[in-house]
Amino acid sequence: MASPARAMVALLLLLSTAAVSTAQQHDYGDALRKSILFFEGQRSGRLPPGQRVRWRRDSALTDGATAGVDLSGGYYDAGDNVKFGFPMAFTATLMSWGLIDFGRTYGPQEREAREALRWATDYLLKATATPNTVYVQVGDAFRDHSCWERPEDMDTPRTVYKVDTAHPGSDVAAETAAALAAASIVFREADPAYSTRLLDRAVAVFEFADKYRGAYSSSLHDAVCPCYCDYDGYQDELLWGAAWLHKASRRRVYRDYIKKNEVALGASDSINEFGWDNKHAGINILISKEVLMGKDSFFTSFRQNADDFICTLLPGISSQDHVDYSPGGLLFKVGNSNMQHVTSISFLLLAYSSYLSHANAHVPCGGAAAAASPVVLRRVAKRQVDYILGDNPLRMSYMVGYGARFPQRIHHRGSSIPSVAAHPAKIGCKAGAAYYGSTAPNPNLLVGAVVGGPSNVTDAFPDARAVFQQSEPTTYMNAPLLPLLAYFSAHPSLPQAGNDD
Repeated sequence: MASPARAMVALLLLLSTAAVSTAQQHDYGDALRKSILFFEGQRSGRLPPGQRVRWRRDSALTDGATAGVDLSGGYYDAGDNVKFGFPMAFTATLMSWGLIDFGRTYGPQEREAREALRWATDYLLKATATPNTVYVQVGDAFRDHSCWERPEDMDTPRTVYKVDTAHPGSDVAAETAAALAAASIVFREADPAYSTRLLDRAVAVFEFADKYRGAYSSSLHDAVCPCYCDYDGYQDELLWGAAWLHKASRRRVYRDYIKKNEVALGASDSINEFGWDNKHAGINILISKEVLMGKDSFFTSFRQNADDFICTLLPGISSQDHVDYSPGGLLFKVGNSNMQHVTSISFLLLAYSSYLSHANAHVPCGGAAAAASPVVLRRVAKRQVDYILGDNPLRMSYMVGYGARFPQRIHHRGSSIPSVAAHPAKIGCKAGAAYYGSTAPNPNLLVGAVVGGPSNVTDAFPDARAVFQQSEPTTYMNAPLLPLLAYFSAHPSLPQAGNDD
């Protein structure tokens, strides 16, 4: 029989779906395929022969030329045409983590997911080719944002920005090191030579990040703020980078670094947030695996932090403050692009549930009587995924191209302007404004793109380009969604409430 606390959680999960008349049976495998396809629509540089998003063409082929380096390739992170290194590196780290933990559930999409990851890591290798230097951005964000034009047409300055010994950026550099280290694990068997190259570079980049400390938003404030200003400080990224280097290399130096800097770098900060700017929750979940697997009791405090974080996601089972949920059941945090919180936190729930399952452990939220099982965590994560795919009051999928109803007017330049094939003549900076202001659906489907979604507690969504906070897709919203879709495609049914063990 389920304990009263477990019954309460089950009831809360049931109530969270009360606004939805009937639950749909989702094709998670199809959603996974489309989510990976989205990354092809975000590619910068020379597109490969196998490019499937045919309305896109080559773009930004001379990126880096003004600085004497090759910075072509990589991803446009959202609906504009700037390449921001900070969110791109975080995207790569999360893509890697998902493949490391759940790669076996990707099925035929595993190879495609690795290719999507490699498009990012190939670029990050270019961006870190110069010792003690990381190229962190290509494009003048303010000039770019004053235009509405296709990436194939852009004529705004492709200014190159970097951090180096005189202009430190420990946050972006350490995140880049984390991405390279995590990816080295993904490619260890598929491409050993590439894996070694990634790990070696990660070691060098992390050493630079740690030795020359400072926030890149201080060194490059006018260029990177407010778009990707580091509001949380660089300390969490240093721990995050060390954690991934420890996982990838198993070198004791990184283990010692984490323990030595645990307090100084804020590992004990109980912040129920995880994203490109704030890594605290992710650090605690990642390192907790070592404790739960019985490999390293050295990190017990990280498991306590992870448990505390998870409990904040389970209202009704814990007396501590918790995150809010909309009437329709969507995890809600104040700010722009709410889905970035939904997908990243849901992934942490899934990852931690996996670690707990293998350790035959639960999350104690206020004592043994209020322990949450791994299945409870998976049900919460699945509820969020199902909301994204259409189990919500509007009966709308927030993934473009999935389901019968989805956003038609996403805030995305390439998607909203006729393609080069349909309109070969250049569409200039200001000429694109007519497409931005149009109420017509976007002519090019950016299949698989997940938009910012409802940004208030009423589950409302305007489907308008101008409301970018709700209608713009980003790579870092899709990246943590991939393993969730892969896992639920392999495990579409979960035990019923009351059968959590």
